[in-house]
Amino acid sequence: MSDQHEWWQKGIIYQIYPRSFQDSDGDGVGDLAGIRNRLDYLEWLGVDAIWLSPVFPSPMADFGYDVSDYTGIDPLFGSMEDFDQLLEDAHRRGIRIVLDFVPNHSSDQHPWFIESRSSRDNPKRDWYLWRDPGPDGRPPTNWLSSFGGSAWTWDEKTQQYYHHHFLPAQPDLNWRNPQVVDAMLDAMRFWLDRGVDGFRLDVIWLIIKDEHYRDNPENPDFQEHEPPHHQLLATYTTDRPEVHDIISKMRKLLDRYDERMMVGEIYLPIERLVTYYGAHGTGVHLPFNFQLITLPWDARTIARAIEQYEAALPSHGWPNWVLGNHDQPRLASRVGMAQARVAAVMLLTLRGTPTMYYGDEIGMQNVPIPADRVHDPVEKNLPGIGMGRDPQRTPMQWNAAPQAGFSDHEPWLPIAADAAERNVTVARETPGSLLRLYRRLIELRQEQPALSIGSYSPLPTEGDVLAYVRREADHRFIIVLNLGSEPARVEPPLEICGSIALSTHLDREGEKVQGWIELRADEGVIIDCPE
Repeated sequence: MSDQHEWWQKGIIYQIYPRSFQDSDGDGVGDLAGIRNRLDYLEWLGVDAIWLSPVFPSPMADFGYDVSDYTGIDPLFGSMEDFDQLLEDAHRRGIRIVLDFVPNHSSDQHPWFIESRSSRDNPKRDWYLWRDPGPDGRPPTNWLSSFGGSAWTWDEKTQQYYHHHFLPAQPDLNWRNPQVVDAMLDAMRFWLDRGVDGFRLDVIWLIIKDEHYRDNPENPDFQEHEPPHHQLLATYTTDRPEVHDIISKMRKLLDRYDERMMVGEIYLPIERLVTYYGAHGTGVHLPFNFQLITLPWDARTIARAIEQYEAALPSHGWPNWVLGNHDQPRLASRVGMAQARVAAVMLLTLRGTPTMYYGDEIGMQNVPIPADRVHDPVEKNLPGIGMGRDPQRTPMQWNAAPQAGFSDHEPWLPIAADAAERNVTVARETPGSLLRLYRRLIELRQEQPALSIGSYSPLPTEGDVLAYVRREADHRFIIVLNLGSEPARVEPPLEICGSIALSTHLDREGEKVQGWIELRADEGVIIDCPE
């Protein structure tokens, strides 16, 4: 395989939500030792890196995304020794570790914020966004929190408001202050020196706000069923030009180390998303591309999106694709179990780095959460509008034991009702399972440079069928995906010839193809077409 490509270009990233992967100490919450105990599974699956959602000390108002110490490990997840051991054991298996870093905001229990709110003249006052009241004592601007209500909270002691894009317990840092920049770079350096292989940067497009604190304009297209903060266009609170200067500082830090990378969480239209690659060598390595999550599961829509994305990429930009994460409904719940198999083929054959979400490889679905078991602050603040994230964060289903092999005690979120049938143990023993399909796809991708680093060319198709070619040197693969529930005959202008290397239907592998192909409903195939 070409030495010109980095590990994160050739590899597969697997997201773990640590609270829900494996409990090792019987408290019902997953931990670092539990992840370490499951490294054999991850090695068997074939992933190249694991991204850990936050494991830093936190009051857990937003389950780790409210950090009270950027250079520690929360006791809930274990100790720094546990982390070092996980890192060492993962590296021994050839698995990299990517940490979830939360730069936009800290916890209100972080020592920095405690100092900042202690008085107006405290040296750390300007580390956060403090403003005097507007007219009649109202908040300084009309900015809204993504978690409901105003994005400003009144501090009685110092008689000013502070800004928080999320919960009041998550005050936003002032990235216009050079001391904040230095402190956060120091925290990143701490983990890089420890040996982590990179960072996933949480809500990176939010970290700079308008220096003039202008009101956001009203959204003329707002619909009543949407989250309340969509009433306003986030013109002055997201995607500010200065954010790229901050990212370039982070990139320069990472470039001082060998083989490190940054992934940026960025929910923006493609034309804005690609600007986060920066000028060559100055942006994040991978601005997360969430189109397969956010777009309708429609072949023509997805085909256009792929074409537009490929066309928009800068010459130095490497693509990436994501099917699920801790903030979005489960893949199998969005597209159905049959199409989840087709989606797996798509994710692992499109050009670019794929990111998998734990449990998607066995078809885990959203789990209904009783009202008395709800933890997510979004659901508590905005009930009934479908923003709650607990359903996609439930414990990994390992086996048919009472708690699905996740824990010996009642877990922090309910176990899925189908866990006795849908779990890793059953799936590993079932030849046609979704898990076995993922493993074979990963093997094929790793064996064939055309599927990992090869070029991408679309093939013209109609209706529910999506098709494209991956090519490297004199080897090509044609991928044909039926996103519909009816059979489809495909006769693209580029003659199809070769044999089926992989199908979502096991009985077709090795079948010869000449000129055309008949797809079954909900079927995806990879055709080996050597030139």
